Amino acid sequence: MTISLDQTIAQKQHNWVSTLLKSQAFWVFVSIVAACIFLSFATDSFATSKNIFNITRNVTFTAIIALGMTMVIIIGGIDLSVGSVLCLSSMILAITMHAGFGLEIGIAAAVLTSLAVGAFNGVLVAYLGFPPFVVTLGMLSIARSLAMVASNNTVVFEFGPDQGRLLDLGGGAWLFGIANPVLYMIGLALIVGFVLRWTKFGRHLYAIGGNEQAALLTGVPVRPIKVAVYMLSALSAGIAGIIQTGWLGAVTTNLGTGMELQVIAASVIGGASLVGGIGTATGALVGAGLIEVIRNSLGLLGINAFWQGTFIGGCIIIAVAFERVRQMRSSD
Repeated sequence: MTISLDQTIAQKQHNWVSTLLKSQAFWVFVSIVAACIFLSFATDSFATSKNIFNITRNVTFTAIIALGMTMVIIIGGIDLSVGSVLCLSSMILAITMHAGFGLEIGIAAAVLTSLAVGAFNGVLVAYLGFPPFVVTLGMLSIARSLAMVASNNTVVFEFGPDQGRLLDLGGGAWLFGIANPVLYMIGLALIVGFVLRWTKFGRHLYAIGGNEQAALLTGVPVRPIKVAVYMLSALSAGIAGIIQTGWLGAVTTNLGTGMELQVIAASVIGGASLVGGIGTATGALVGAGLIEVIRNSLGLLGINAFWQGTFIGGCIIIAVAFERVRQMRSSD
């Protein structure tokens, strides 16, 4: 039976729509849009340019780290140390610049620190067989302790001769009035999305998460890839720390406390499966977006901020339930 060109196009359009409707990230995005429409009518301050600017800027720090966390979750791992790595990288940047070194040296020191932490995590997980939960839980404590030692548990707010450049890096708006952190987030999301969708490295991540033993038997270099993924996760936290330092203009040793839970929540809400093999860069962004909209809306609606954990936890449970239902349907 010959299939016409119109039938082929119609079939592709049907498959595209079907895939979109099955996407958890799509429904999370729909939820964000619905929430924004509701809040625009329910409050006078949500749809203001200042509030939208704050939402888009605030979401970037969670979203950037969620991009790295999503890659870890795709291979079936977890990284609980990202909040502390953000703090440590920020502190290294701050004390390096406070000592009189330039912005480039400070950024290099922060990036190398985060990569070293990620490599340590990755080696213990990939080559020594330590459980990721235990390794990264230990690093959560170690990295924050090192930040306290490096700064003598003090606030650093003087960044030497390049202080203006650092503040402009994180707090400026170089293009069309869009906050710089948003531009960095978009750029990193495009890179991660391209890697996951179009590169051999990305295919290997999904293969490892789907069936690690099968991936190993087919020649996938599982151990080096795991180390690389944990380094990328820590690097994403380091980058977020650098940007957040420029935005805040100061670094304290409680920076990033509890952030690992928000990042994991963003990844899971966006469709990443904690059993591995599933996750996208788009999902990380929309998951972080929903969390920030929830956080922002509580204050505007006069709801006690202590309810934030309840709402986010509820979103995680709904996301996992959504994934479970999808798995049950696919197995039928």
